[in-house]
Amino acid sequence: MRTGLSGRSAYQLALDLPVRSLVGREDFFVTSANEAAVRLVDAWPQWTSPVQVVVGPAGAGKSHLANIWQTKVEASVLDAALLGEDDVPGLVSAGAVLIEDAPGEALNETAMFHLINMVREHGATMLVTSRQFPAHWNVGLPDLDSRLRAAGVVEIEAADDVLLRAVLVKLFADRQIAADEAVISYMLNRMERSLDAARSLVSRVDRQALAENARITRPFVAKIMTEARE
Repeated sequence: MRTGLSGRSAYQLALDLPVRSLVGREDFFVTSANEAAVRLVDAWPQWTSPVQVVVGPAGAGKSHLANIWQTKVEASVLDAALLGEDDVPGLVSAGAVLIEDAPGEALNETAMFHLINMVREHGATMLVTSRQFPAHWNVGLPDLDSRLRAAGVVEIEAADDVLLRAVLVKLFADRQIAADEAVISYMLNRMERSLDAARSLVSRVDRQALAENARITRPFVAKIMTEARE
């Protein structure tokens, strides 16, 4: 196994966190930042409202969790920007619907209104991901605004240190790298606070280490992060 400074694996740091595993996808670590959304996924189909919205910033993991739900329930899925009125019957026929990245640049409000109505009428369920709370979507259709206000909303907060640390360790472990605690802490204290940034950084460090046949040490990581900012 490739190692960091001391060769001591830091993987133990991630083991205390609950994990949602899904074939073909990365493990999903559960922390206070995302536990409300995880409870929502676990509670399906006993939802308090058939339409639920998961809200969170970019890179917080909302799409990852939504895709876990989509696979679990075999839901139909469509990006909000692509939603049209003709799509509604086919989406609802699956019994569960995932709408990603609402409201998008130009939400078809009539289509979304009909989709929510048909979901409710047919006893289906619908999960929506968004970076904004529905009240901030600037919906112009009063009937749609009313339906959105009746939807359940859960928030995924920006990734916290516990989650980011676990993800960094797991990303290195996936590459057969036992990252030293000094490496993990250095990255954690200086990186952008998102899961996407963690994936990008670990990938960049690994590629550069392979290219230079170098060990992944704190000074090596510091050099790469400094170069990336220049």
